[in-house]
Amino acid sequence: MQISPSILSADFANLQAELDAIAGADWAHVDVMDNHFVPNLTLGLPVVESLLRVSPIPIDAHLMIEDPDRWAPPYAEAGVASVTFHIEAARDPVRLARDIRAAGARACFALKPGTPFAPYADLLGEVDMVLVMTVEPGFGGQAFMADQLPKVAQVREAVRRHGGEIWIQVDGGVSASTIEACAQAGADVFVAGSAVFGAESATAAVEELRGLVARHGAHARP
Repeated sequence: MQISPSILSADFANLQAELDAIAGADWAHVDVMDNHFVPNLTLGLPVVESLLRVSPIPIDAHLMIEDPDRWAPPYAEAGVASVTFHIEAARDPVRLARDIRAAGARACFALKPGTPFAPYADLLGEVDMVLVMTVEPGFGGQAFMADQLPKVAQVREAVRRHGGEIWIQVDGGVSASTIEACAQAGADVFVAGSAVFGAESATAAVEELRGLVARHGAHARP
C-alpha cells in the first residue's frame, strides 16, 4: 500500500519545501498536462528535471498529454522512476511501454473514467501499473467518482489471473473518507492531492492515509 501525494495541489512557489513535507510518502506524483489532451496546462520536462534534483522520494509522472509515444520516454531517461501515459493517447502502447522500461522506469497506463479496461487487459504483461482515474483528468479538487470502483476490482481480478507484481493506482478525490473503499476494491497505490496539501500538515495527512489503508485496506490477492 503506497501513498503518492500529487503536487498539483501544492504551492508551486515553494515546491522544494512541499516535497520535503511529503518525504514520508512513497512517491511524489507529478501531473504533466499540455492543454490539449486535457483542458489544463501545468508543467513539463524541464521543471520535472528540476524536481528530480531536490525530491527526497521517487517521482511518479502522470502524463496527460498528446503524443506520449514521442514525449514519455524522455521522462524516464531523465530519471523519473514511474511514467504513466494515457491509453487513449498512445498510438503504440506496447512499444511505448517497452521504451519506458528500457529507459529504466516503471511503465504504466492510465484509463479515463469513460474508458473500459477490458480492451487493454492484454497489455498487463507490458506494464508495471494500471492507473484507474476516479475523476475526469485535468483539474485537482474534484469529487471522487465511486462508480469507478468496479473498474478497480476488474483490474485487480485481471492482475490476479495474469500473475506478477502489477500495481493498481487510483487518482482523483482520494481522501480519508474514500481511500478505504479504493483499497477494498483492489487498489494499492493512492494519489491524493488536496487531501494532503490542503491539510494543516501534509506530513500528518500522509501518515493518516497510510494508517487507514494499513488497518482497513486488506483485499483479495493471489
